[in-house]
Amino acid sequence: RFERKNPMASTEQTTGKGPLSSALSFDKEAFLTLLEKLVAETPKLQNRSPTHVPEEDLAARHILERLSEYSKEKGGPLEIEHIHYVEKRGNIIVRYPASDPDIKDTIAFVGSHMDVVFADPADWERDPFKLQVDGDMLYGRGTTDCLGHCALLTNIFCALSKLQPKLNVNVVGVYIADEEAGSGKVGVEKLMESGKLDQLKHGPVVWLDCADKQPNIGSGGVVAWKLSAVGKMCHSGFPHKGVNAIELAMDAVRELQRVFYERFPAHEREKTYGFPCASSLKPTQASMPLGSVNQIPQSYVVEGDVRLTPFYHIRDAIQCMRDTVDRLNATRLEALDSEHAHGPDSRYWISDELHGVLTLETGHSIQGLACKLDSPGFKALQQATTEVLGECKPLADTGSLPLVADLQENGFDVQTIGYGVEDAYHADNEFARLSDFEQGFRVLVRVIELVNMKKFD
Repeated sequence: RFERKNPMASTEQTTGKGPLSSALSFDKEAFLTLLEKLVAETPKLQNRSPTHVPEEDLAARHILERLSEYSKEKGGPLEIEHIHYVEKRGNIIVRYPASDPDIKDTIAFVGSHMDVVFADPADWERDPFKLQVDGDMLYGRGTTDCLGHCALLTNIFCALSKLQPKLNVNVVGVYIADEEAGSGKVGVEKLMESGKLDQLKHGPVVWLDCADKQPNIGSGGVVAWKLSAVGKMCHSGFPHKGVNAIELAMDAVRELQRVFYERFPAHEREKTYGFPCASSLKPTQASMPLGSVNQIPQSYVVEGDVRLTPFYHIRDAIQCMRDTVDRLNATRLEALDSEHAHGPDSRYWISDELHGVLTLETGHSIQGLACKLDSPGFKALQQATTEVLGECKPLADTGSLPLVADLQENGFDVQTIGYGVEDAYHADNEFARLSDFEQGFRVLVRVIELVNMKKFD
């Protein structure tokens, strides 16, 4: 594990403050004002298709209103783009330029997103669509994931714009749409595809959508899957005449899991990175047409996902599932039928004309990320975190982040961190802490300073 205690080497190191971080301060009032406006928009920022399609422009307008006070058009330093690939669902790129226009070096903060997960007010103890401040606690949908980070990033760019320091590096922020669904057609994937992120290859990229204030050095790959089982309906008093789709689906999932865990066992590097769990394939939902309790059902659908540590490739997991289902169908489901686990009259292949059939569908996939621990980005984030918090204890989990592995594969120095609360992600009664975001401000400003000075321990 890559833990680090505070090095007592200099006043700058022990305080976590150089000239830039000493001069910039967190604007608590502005942070809360913006976050209140963002949370108020969350009824129409919820991302749960097809019933809830977010309009990220509702959040963007408040962010842009704040940033535009310091735009070049108004005599300030900020270069701002509002980029749409789908109507009402824009992304924002803001740039605080280096003092010399010929400088290409960058430090970028990417991934803070303007959509949120669904919230049912009936399941909450508080109104999810209204920011409520109780001392240090911030309650409301998006406080942790990820509107709090949008407000934090805005706070940083406004602080830079007020001071207008001369830097040897371009500071770039990218607010994105459609992170929760990750369709690939709206947000960061399209920005990458259209070349809007090419400028970020010239320095560290900090993905700002994690939790608990420590560098998240590993994230999981993910793909959703849907297994459909079709059998033969019949009266439950004559089980020998039918093919039970529920039993077929259950046994097929068990076979998928058996093959998956043989192919993708716990990896030796998971311990090094601190992953608390190994890769997994599991069902999470099931559905079937309405029928009578005395009917053996004809169809049954099981859905779930794969979470894969980054030391395996998600495309291999997808192919593994497809090969398993193809093998079962091609061999008359013999691997499932042979055990007779559901009684002597439960069969999946009665004849060539009467038998069960399995169909597998997979959704959009994301490859996992293992951050490079010898890169300038990690060294800066590690040092800044140590200086501000007193220690650096990197984390890893099989939660997933879009595009980060693709960015790394294309030469970007990707690191991830965040200042929400892990237990509040996607949870009812979501919350965050104001003090965490204030510490996040200090860490990220220090990262800017270290990259600007190219000074890492």
